[in-house]
Amino acid sequence: MTPEFIYLASQSPRRAQLLGQLGVKHELLLALPDEDVEALEAVLPGESPTAYVQRVTSLKLDAAMARWEQRSLPRAPILCADTTVALGRTILGKPEDAANAERMLAMLSGHTHRVMTAIALQHGAERWALLNVSHVRFAPIDADRIAAYVATGEPLGKAGAYAIQGRAAAFIEHISGSHSGIMGLPMFETARLLRQAGFRL
Repeated sequence: MTPEFIYLASQSPRRAQLLGQLGVKHELLLALPDEDVEALEAVLPGESPTAYVQRVTSLKLDAAMARWEQRSLPRAPILCADTTVALGRTILGKPEDAANAERMLAMLSGHTHRVMTAIALQHGAERWALLNVSHVRFAPIDADRIAAYVATGEPLGKAGAYAIQGRAAAFIEHISGSHSGIMGLPMFETARLLRQAGFRL
């Protein structure tokens, strides 16, 4: 039987928008204020960026499954995703403040970094997961331009302190990979998982 909708366990409006492009109806399955979601994103000592993003996505899906069960919601597939920016083995998460955002952007300036988005989908007892890896090269950016960008507030709450669909697009010299994956939900991989769960796209 084909599912009629999915639960999206993400606060990201970009993920919801991208999911809508696939023509998939979804309902948000968000954490309550008493859930410590940030604790799930702690990096383990010596953990590689690839292992990190896959582990965090799996933990987020576990939490979403528990949330679904506690609320006695109708059965439907549950989708989770997590995006991580990495420069070498250094994980650049969401900046804590403007100064932290400026430091991250200065590190990315003139270099190529990886953007990894892991997705996981659970339907009943079945769980599927995929990883998308893209490479992004920033042009050299001077301190004044970095400060001006950070002052817009856009980098806060974004992995790597930037949003490709926003003003930071002006910094990007080259992309190798998935534009939607860099935004936070790789369309090709997401469609593949949804088909495995029974959707006809």
